[in-house]
Amino acid sequence: MLTSRTTFSRNRPRGFTLIELLVVIAIIAILIALLLPAVQQAREAARRTQCRNNLKQVGVALHNYSDAHKGFPPVSVLPAGSTFEPWSGHARLLPFIEGASLSKLIDWKVSPEFTANPLAARTRIPIYLCPSEINDRARQTPTLTHYPLNYSFNEGTWFIYDPVSGAVGDGAFHPNRAFRSADISDGLSQTLAAAETKAYQPNLWDAFNPSTLNVPPPADPAALAAYFGGTFDSNGHTEWVEGDVHETGFTTTFVPNARVLYTSSGITYDVDFTSVRDGESATLPTYAAVTARSFHVGSINALMLDGAVKNVGNNINLGVWRGLGTRNKKEVVTLD
Repeated sequence: MLTSRTTFSRNRPRGFTLIELLVVIAIIAILIALLLPAVQQAREAARRTQCRNNLKQVGVALHNYSDAHKGFPPVSVLPAGSTFEPWSGHARLLPFIEGASLSKLIDWKVSPEFTANPLAARTRIPIYLCPSEINDRARQTPTLTHYPLNYSFNEGTWFIYDPVSGAVGDGAFHPNRAFRSADISDGLSQTLAAAETKAYQPNLWDAFNPSTLNVPPPADPAALAAYFGGTFDSNGHTEWVEGDVHETGFTTTFVPNARVLYTSSGITYDVDFTSVRDGESATLPTYAAVTARSFHVGSINALMLDGAVKNVGNNINLGVWRGLGTRNKKEVVTLD
């Protein structure tokens, strides 16, 4: 006959053992590890879609601007024979991206340099920022607070601007030029309008080399190193109001996300290069290797002049990429 003590012991609910608990925790951890990449991929897919939508809106704004002004905006307006702090083409688009109130603060005749309007400089323009950008934050300088951007205009292969002759490069956007659709003889669907660039991009500027015209583009990043020098900082693409190529432009010198290595104080950086900032010299030409970059793995988003947004892989042929950057070289190239 069972005692009351034995009966109580056999009817008592049985809990998890330590080993069973550890097994359950391990299974949960494995499930989380399996699900996390899928969640991250879904989030990145959403960010990439939003990025494409931002570029589409920029494309619509460019065409609305062109309809109103009979041409696409210049990336800057630089008076001959002087140095200047020019407003960007992005600032000229403000009325066409629901930025009319901010645009009204800019009197192009009274305040032709962006330094005259601190409020505009520090304003965050959501349409100009990719949701994958990790440095979505203001930049404080001794005189102004700036806000960065991620969508920069196509300024061609390498040569940007000569302040003496007024000559410009082969891209779709340049200083003192408001190109019409008819000027893009390569075709709007085969010519880049804008592409992604990273905020707070390390860059070299004002090396004053090359200092003459008709210098061919470097064949690869190693060849560019011959021109390295000048000032190094990590403030590229941090001023959406400024029309300099290293702030609001890009070039097709190298394919998207190409690594251009430069070592400073024992640290190696992936850099952009500008021989002399456009607007900062009245005599020296500007050349630039400002690479399209993004945080989307393996590719960037790019806007064509016809308004289409394309995903461009890092492995695109350099000749094709450079061909897409020119406006009238008659190359037969396509992203399709």
